[in-house]
Amino acid sequence: MKFTTILVSVAEMIGMITLNRPEANNTFNIPMAEELNDALRAMDEDSNVNVVVINANGRNFCTGIDVNYVDGKDMDEYLQWVRLMEQMNMTIAKMKKPVIASVHKIAVANGIGLVAACDLAIAADNAMFGATAINVGLFCMGPAVPLYKSLGRKRTLELIMTGDIIDANQALRIGLVNKVVPTEDLQEETKKYAAKLAEKSPRAMQLGKQSFYQMEDMKFADALDLTNYHFATLCTTEEGQEGVRAFLEKRKPEFRNE
Repeated sequence: MKFTTILVSVAEMIGMITLNRPEANNTFNIPMAEELNDALRAMDEDSNVNVVVINANGRNFCTGIDVNYVDGKDMDEYLQWVRLMEQMNMTIAKMKKPVIASVHKIAVANGIGLVAACDLAIAADNAMFGATAINVGLFCMGPAVPLYKSLGRKRTLELIMTGDIIDANQALRIGLVNKVVPTEDLQEETKKYAAKLAEKSPRAMQLGKQSFYQMEDMKFADALDLTNYHFATLCTTEEGQEGVRAFLEKRKPEFRNE
């Protein structure tokens, strides 16, 4: 695939997707939204990728959507557009492989939504986050969905109603990100963080993520039934049995990538 608004690379079982509209602070326009979703889906099917990282070029991670589009269009046009802007949420949730956001400087509006949609997030200590659409007469309704899943009702409402900016340490405290590192170490720390996941059993990781997202909104008993089935399925796989054998034999497991 050839892309114009993102960069992609694969090394050591880690797929890297870099938002690459630095002149526009990596705001989402139609090409970038389409290309991000295409790249995520392609990496989910790539046997050379076990984990995906989303980072960004330029001064900021992502400052939202390109609001120049909001100019005299009809309802159908706006609905088609905003569905594309928020499609990443479902793409990431449906992927088998874990997706990590690696965030520097500003991540607001659709930027904070992308961070919340990723399975995990690591932030530089200069990162700042906000659901800021309310400040320009709009509202972060799309980003509110993954934010609510990550933060709960009160935290999400505070962010989307006030439009306030929070720093990396506060984002860590409320559960928006998993780890904060010195800005100069973000690239190396992200690679180490991703490598930790990449070396795990691919089958276990992928089935485990799918199981988590399927059970998340189920009733308690139904979720247990589903995850019991998934765990039993994993036990039947060669990777599951190899992992147990290696544990009992006190050696490093040898997992195959499929």
